[in-house]
Amino acid sequence: MMLALTLLLSSIVAIPQAAPAPPMPAPYQAALTTLGRSGDFKDNVLKVNLGRSDLKVTINGRPVPTPLGFGGWVAFTSGNLSSGASAKEDGMNVMMGDLVLTEDQVNPVMSLVLDNGLEATALHNHFFWESPRIFYMHVHGHGALDDLAKKIKPAIDLMMKGVVAGPASPAPALGFDSAALSKIIGAAGEQNGAVYKITLGRADLAVKEMGATINARMGLNTWAAFTGTADNAVVAGDVAMLAKEVTPVLTAMRKAGLSIVSLHHHMIGTEPDIYFLHYWGEGNAETLARGVRSAIDLLGK
Repeated sequence: MMLALTLLLSSIVAIPQAAPAPPMPAPYQAALTTLGRSGDFKDNVLKVNLGRSDLKVTINGRPVPTPLGFGGWVAFTSGNLSSGASAKEDGMNVMMGDLVLTEDQVNPVMSLVLDNGLEATALHNHFFWESPRIFYMHVHGHGALDDLAKKIKPAIDLMMKGVVAGPASPAPALGFDSAALSKIIGAAGEQNGAVYKITLGRADLAVKEMGATINARMGLNTWAAFTGTADNAVVAGDVAMLAKEVTPVLTAMRKAGLSIVSLHHHMIGTEPDIYFLHYWGEGNAETLARGVRSAIDLLGK
């Protein structure tokens, strides 16, 4: 039993939290300049986080913090980087992202994505009972790195219009034992404000595009975000699954009392096909974590 658990956790790997970031390749720094935003470069991926701090969201009347799942992102990678070469603007760069949009933003942003030669690969909800209603648009493109940055910039600018980044504030004390949640789920997490988020990759899946590895930082991941208190917590998250894993995972989550919010794809044309589900739960934090773990245990089987 212990051997099986060890093998499982070696194939579903947590994103390293403390590894030092490698130097930013010059083309990626240029892409950040084009976007007019900051980002970080790890695991051969440049990632730009787009937190919607302008949104004051409630779920069933309960205020929820932005890091629980109201932050968008875009990420860029290149097949050249996996061999240790410098990033080149030779058509081998891949962009993926998830844009967080209000209802009135969805179609204007989609037009900007499409009119600039990019793809919108999914549009769906991540939550029930939220106010205002929020939708998530997955975007995709490949080509020269600076071209990709120029093409996605208008959509990002429209999405983030009026969002002003405030000064960093000290992280509040969490109302639950985050170490206990990490131990239950089997991976360390990261605190962002009042949210503790645990992210797991799918290192057992070899997904590539244009020679580039599509890894956890490109969106191939499972995550669980917790906020609240030990006895009155909420969890929201996403599970990345193969087709054969979908029904067992759904069954495990429902038996654990977790609500399934959405079932869909994020990417088009990947080999193998990857399915994603979003879930929600309320209650005792450690009980919620055990429910999430019951689903994670079925991945990679």
